[in-house]
Amino acid sequence: MSDDVLVLHSGGTIGMVDTPAGHAPVAGALRPYLDWMVEQSRGELPPITFLELDPPIDSANATPENWCAIARILYERRQDHRGFVVLHGTDTMAYTSSALSFLLPSFGRPVIVTGSQIPIIRTRSDGRQNLIGALQVAASSDVDEVTLLFGEVLLRGNRATKIDASGLDAFDSPRFPPVAEIGIDITVNRGLIRPTEGQPRLIEGPLGTVAAVRLFPGFSASILANLCRPPLQGLILEAYGAGNGPSDDQGFLAAIDAATSQGIVVVVVTQCLHGSVQPGAYAAGSALLRAGAVPGFDMTSEAALTKLAVLLGQGLDTGTVAEMMQHDIAGELTRQA
Repeated sequence: MSDDVLVLHSGGTIGMVDTPAGHAPVAGALRPYLDWMVEQSRGELPPITFLELDPPIDSANATPENWCAIARILYERRQDHRGFVVLHGTDTMAYTSSALSFLLPSFGRPVIVTGSQIPIIRTRSDGRQNLIGALQVAASSDVDEVTLLFGEVLLRGNRATKIDASGLDAFDSPRFPPVAEIGIDITVNRGLIRPTEGQPRLIEGPLGTVAAVRLFPGFSASILANLCRPPLQGLILEAYGAGNGPSDDQGFLAAIDAATSQGIVVVVVTQCLHGSVQPGAYAAGSALLRAGAVPGFDMTSEAALTKLAVLLGQGLDTGTVAEMMQHDIAGELTRQA
């Protein structure tokens, strides 16, 4: 195994240049800057191997196929590099970091997903410090799991969510502490590091067909009924508070019952930034579970959706998937006693 770090540029703002239509990713634009940055670091940064998706994409165009492609590249090169940095757009970064945590069980290497709010070629870019931090964590730490580095924090990849469209501290992990803090030193909270168990595997696509829907006052049962049709296999229901929904709406409950009866796995998560779904805490939440939905506890919507897609893609029966959605498999969930 080499001591270098593989930098995989999937796209995103960090490598964008100005075009007549606005910022856009351009193949080859980032490599010269990275080489210069490592050269100027006087040995403070590890040597790198650079790869780029062809073509690099704006993360708003990311698909599950992209998640699988990135996972495959990392898995195939696992033995060749000390660590891995995935450069990615911020819009869907938390989806990708979550997906990679499920697609690469027991990977046993640091995988750091990062990017920027300002293109790295700009003077005030946050991308420079994010990339430096990611390279140093990938090269010298024992954080052998998928993480997301942005600003001054290193977050577990399947616990992160984007909280700011334009600020430089764009990501947070409201329901789980940061794995490390990036300051004068990189301070790792070793008690939070998930131990690697078992042999590394790659879970191949295609993934299951899933969707997410957010409840709101006046939500029509017909929306849910129309959504829960083939080819849909799983649904993330972003409910109120501790997992509540319109329990007085019999049409809504009937739509959930119909969906689960035809084999669609319905998982309830909370819309709130903090907290968890609490089964049985409120009658309005219990009604959803009686209709066949299962609680996602404190999973983020991004983690729940990608986990559900990965599990359904493995051909497991729906009962097994529903049960696994209620248990931690990659550090994504804290189940209350």
